[in-house]
Amino acid sequence: MTDIIDKTVLISGASSGIGEATVRELAGKGARLFIGARRTDRLEALAAELGSNVAWHALDVTDAGSFAAFADAAEQRFGRIDVLVNNAGVMPLSPLAALKQDEWTRMIDVNIHGVLNGIAVVLPRFVAQRSGHVVNVASIAAHFVMPSAAVYCATKYAVWAITEGLRQEHDDIRTTIISPGVVATELGNDITDPNIATALTTWRQKSLTPDAIARAIRYALEQPEGVDINEVIVRPTAAGM
Repeated sequence: MTDIIDKTVLISGASSGIGEATVRELAGKGARLFIGARRTDRLEALAAELGSNVAWHALDVTDAGSFAAFADAAEQRFGRIDVLVNNAGVMPLSPLAALKQDEWTRMIDVNIHGVLNGIAVVLPRFVAQRSGHVVNVASIAAHFVMPSAAVYCATKYAVWAITEGLRQEHDDIRTTIISPGVVATELGNDITDPNIATALTTWRQKSLTPDAIARAIRYALEQPEGVDINEVIVRPTAAGM
C-alpha cells in the first residue's frame, strides 16, 4: 500500500460524524484536506485544531455553484484535487403514506444531486490529469429496503448505481462505495415521525462509531494506483443489519 501524504482530498459533510472522523483519520496520515459543510463554525474549529494541511470552505452540496466554488477554492489552496469524498447525507425516514414530500425532496437533493454535483466538479479535472478517486458514502440501505425507508433506500441505491457507472466509464479514475451499517452520528436527527425516531434510538444500541468508517475510507485510498476497492460494507459485529 502507498502513503497518501501527497493526495489532496475534498470531503463534504465534514462538520460532524463520518465526515469529521475521516478528516481526523486522513490528517493523521499527512493528507491535504479541503473540507466543506454548511456549519462553517465547526469546520473552522476543526481546521484550526488539525493545522495548515486542513482548510475549509462553506458548502451546500445541493447547489451546483456552491460545489464549483468549493472545488475552485481547494485547487487554489492546494494546487490540485486527487480525491473527492461525497459524504453529506440526510435520512428523515417516514412511511410513504405519511406523504412527507418535502422530506422526500430533501433526501433526493442532498443524497443524489449532492453526489452528482460533486462528481461534476471533479470529473473534468480527473479526466484531464488521467487520475483521481471518487469515494461515495452510500449505506447498507443501498442493498435492501425496509418499511419507512423506501425513499432513503432509493437514494442510496442511486449512489451505488452512479458510482458503478462512473467506474465503468473511466479506466483512469478509481471509484469506491462505502456502505455503512448503523453508525452513531447525527444522521436521522431530522426524523419527524416520533415512532421512527424512537426505533432509530433502539437500532443505535448496537452501532459503529464514525472512526470505523473513516478507517475503511483510508484503506481504499491507501491502495496502489492499479488497485481499486470498489465497495466496502461495514457493519457492527453484533447487529443484524
